[in-house]
Amino acid sequence: MTDDFNEFDDDLQSKSQLKRDAEAQQALGEQLIAMPAGKLAKIPLDEELLDAILLAQRIRNKREGFRRQRQLVGKMMRVRDTAPIEAAVSELEQAHSQQTALFHQLEQFRDAIVANGDEAIQEFIDAHPHADRQKLRQLHRQIVKQQQTGKPPAAARELFKYLREVAAHD
Repeated sequence: MTDDFNEFDDDLQSKSQLKRDAEAQQALGEQLIAMPAGKLAKIPLDEELLDAILLAQRIRNKREGFRRQRQLVGKMMRVRDTAPIEAAVSELEQAHSQQTALFHQLEQFRDAIVANGDEAIQEFIDAHPHADRQKLRQLHRQIVKQQQTGKPPAAARELFKYLREVAAHD
């Protein structure tokens, strides 16, 4: 008799597991509600779910209505296969993380060029061979001149903009 019970035990989920799954679906729904429309367009959502999410975004300042709409989105998420949605959200987050890492790397290159000049310029050119050495040197000279005269760092902003352009073409 106990063997029959163990056979079915593998198919059953505990109430706690079901609740954790429901909470994960609810959290995914709330994450979608918090996304801007541009990012939502990149996620594979059916029309009904997308409409519910957009309505939740519109009524964000209506306290009780917003709470009920969030609950509805969570309920709708529980009856759908969320694997493609989760994958798309993860991909968007990863792309954002990569963009942030690139931004920080370019800031470090800019700071190094401002501080070390030709040595840092050579390091940047080694990393990005199609960069214009002459333009980088010219910008470095302008930065030094602006620092000496106490002018605003317009050349440093221009240098960062150029570094971003070069990195975008890689």
